[in-house]
Amino acid sequence: MRRDRFRPGLLVLGLLVLGVLLVTSGCGEPEPVERGLTGGWITAGCEFVRAPQTVRVGNRTLPATPPALAAAMARIDAGGRADHAASYAGLEVDQQRVRAVVYRVPSAGFDDFIRLSAENTCVVVRDAAHGLAELTDWSDRIVADLRAWQEHGVRISTVVARHDGVGVEIGTRDVARARAELPRRYGRSAPLIFVEQGPVIPLAQPGVPTAPQPGG
Repeated sequence: MRRDRFRPGLLVLGLLVLGVLLVTSGCGEPEPVERGLTGGWITAGCEFVRAPQTVRVGNRTLPATPPALAAAMARIDAGGRADHAASYAGLEVDQQRVRAVVYRVPSAGFDDFIRLSAENTCVVVRDAAHGLAELTDWSDRIVADLRAWQEHGVRISTVVARHDGVGVEIGTRDVARARAELPRRYGRSAPLIFVEQGPVIPLAQPGVPTAPQPGG
């Protein structure tokens, strides 16, 4: 009667192969990206009531942004652009309510950064459909094609990535034609917003957008 015997060499080799399969299958899986809160949220500093500040310019009284809030906004904007551009869309200042409003695609990592950067100031965080990195890619493509669009009869005056993350706003004197032609070139899903606008002179130093008054 023939008796089967274990072969130690083959047994060890089989265990090694199994171990390699287990290790490589675990390492190949990407880390999941944790989404932040949806629907918006506010920082702890919004619990405090602050009187709006003003500044005198000649014989006029204008609203002003407190230094602490301006510094918090600068930190959030710089960090959002440098390290969280896939989430961060932009921000605006609400001087009447003494608060900043940040628009972002929900991201737990960026939300933590906002909380840390806000310190004791009030920051309202709202959802955005698109981040700055995506909108910048779209606007760069359109700017690169400006001469071609001019030759095609579409006169584009401005191309701006909206700070609220809604899309890329295109100012043109030929709104109807632009609305028909550009989606054919860039795709129907391209986040393009068309507004009527003639030739403009760009500002030497664009400022922070202000929140509409009154408004949420």
